[in-house]
Amino acid sequence: MRARRERADNRQVQGRNGKVPDRVAIVGGGMVGLCVAWFLQERGVRVVVFDRDRLTSGGEPAGAGSSWGNAGWLTPGLATPLPDPAVLRYGLRVLWRSDSPVYVPPVADARLARFVAGFVRHSTHRRWRSAMRALAPLTSTALEAFDELAAGGVDASTRAAAPFLAGYRERADLDELLRELDGVRAAGQPVDVEVLDPLAARDLEPLLSAQVRHVAQVHGQRYLDPGRFVAALADAVRERGGIIHESTPVHGVHAAGAGYVVDTVPTVDGSAADGRFDAVVVATGAWLPRLTRSFGVRVPVQAGRGYSFHVATPRPPIGPIYFPASRVACTPVGDGLRVAGMMEFRRPDAPADPRRIQAVVEASRGLLAGVDLDVRTHEWVGPRPCTPDGLPLIGRTTAPGVFVAGGHGMWGITLGPVTGRLLAEAITTGTPATDLAPFDPLR
Repeated sequence: MRARRERADNRQVQGRNGKVPDRVAIVGGGMVGLCVAWFLQERGVRVVVFDRDRLTSGGEPAGAGSSWGNAGWLTPGLATPLPDPAVLRYGLRVLWRSDSPVYVPPVADARLARFVAGFVRHSTHRRWRSAMRALAPLTSTALEAFDELAAGGVDASTRAAAPFLAGYRERADLDELLRELDGVRAAGQPVDVEVLDPLAARDLEPLLSAQVRHVAQVHGQRYLDPGRFVAALADAVRERGGIIHESTPVHGVHAAGAGYVVDTVPTVDGSAADGRFDAVVVATGAWLPRLTRSFGVRVPVQAGRGYSFHVATPRPPIGPIYFPASRVACTPVGDGLRVAGMMEFRRPDAPADPRRIQAVVEASRGLLAGVDLDVRTHEWVGPRPCTPDGLPLIGRTTAPGVFVAGGHGMWGITLGPVTGRLLAEAITTGTPATDLAPFDPLR
């Protein structure tokens, strides 16, 4: 606590209107929003967090955001832009198939059509390389930011993904991964990969079936239980004096004198009426456009909904397993495996589509030895916030005290802490890091 006060006292560069913000509202209590709150506290700022749902609370599903049921991978070596040249290679017709790993429902929706058009436009090798170069400064320091959280007392562990295995039926698909990782390295993100003999790989991880004939091990990655981690992060923010309002939707943000007011429906005791703030950070994930459009943010943010479920395993898994050709991610959670996958472009709060769970099941069938995919628990859907160019939105809007942190797609868990650290620096100094330039919300 003393070190944090000293850092606050020693700040020389001032923020908006020549004054370092003393009190900041964060709208959105997922991984990204809570990381912004925590790193602002590191710089001596008082924070109040608002979230439309209950925050995640560990082993049971809570809230409707994208933090609880995702794969929980901390994989900077695999954090690549979502717009993929494979979309053009396989043809656009695959997007409208309900069993496709990337699915666009056939609905009349002008905003969705605009997003898909932008997504397709960015699905080229040239734009993928450009986006990867932009992401590399964030991915290369992502794990370091997790270590800073741990050193600062966030009581939740990350685990070394030893091993992290990627399995394939076909050698050509493995070669595709190796080429992609060459592109990741060329962009400046180190990644170490080793091709394994399939028998040796099954000795290492007996859950791999005999159908998995080609295996690569990616070194230096980590994973976590995202529900437990986000709950621990919320506890840490509270323990440092932060206020968190759960089940408190925010309907608007507007200027009031020299500060800003967050419009909410007050709770019965009126506790959500927190007065004025020096600055506001909007970190509402797939709901970003609702609050940011009036502040000049025109980049579409579309819910790319992912599905997951839990299955029992004959033995505890020793690390994450990835089936890239099937777009399926498997993570040890408790005594079993969380199986996650699919990208469904739909309204963030639309009902879950059971066909998508079944698509994950069929994509995984035959790849996991001794696992009954028809006996499932904790079925879940969460809306990842996706942008057409695959780059997040991090920085100031047209209002000098309103900031955005979101649009990370599948990588909000991996990039949440480094986003929080960089944005907290930008808010308190008034000078954003050069690494944030490609993520300008007003681009």
